[in-house]
Amino acid sequence: MAGFDGHRGSVFYLAIDPESQHLGYGRQLMTHIEEALHAMGCPKMNILVRATNDEVLAFYRKLGYSVDDAVSIGKRLIPDD
Repeated sequence: MAGFDGHRGSVFYLAIDPESQHLGYGRQLMTHIEEALHAMGCPKMNILVRATNDEVLAFYRKLGYSVDDAVSIGKRLIPDD
């Protein structure tokens, strides 16, 4: 799922079935998302990735993404069970 709020583009929950990973599908999806958002005038993408998810961080680095100097903050509205 991807979105554009008029200021920044975002990608949420990009996932590829484990049996289909490393076949280029993630790269194809990201290329499609980037092209669609660029066509809408989106100047920059923001993607949240858990700091411990080394494999996903490596995937995005291969696509030219880098870590921004920003802090993500959150607040639980519904507690985890």
